Amino acid sequence: MSVEVIQRSEQENGANKDTLLMLGGVALVVVGAGLILTSPLAKKYMGQLGIGSLATDLIPDIERYFKLRSM
Repeated sequence: MSVEVIQRSEQENGANKDTLLMLGGVALVVVGAGLILTSPLAKKYMGQLGIGSLATDLIPDIERYFKLRSM
């Protein structure tokens, strides 16, 4: 009986550890992207590519999607 409890707790700890590592990786990606985007050189290139206009073009489509989904 006690062996089953120990094995079960080890499996739960493994799942918790995997989730923690995944969320830590996501946090590192977000921080890294933030550091890159704060660079003046990156801002310059994004301005040339028109990333800001792409985002404003997508907003009406996103609003339309949420309206359809709420129906």
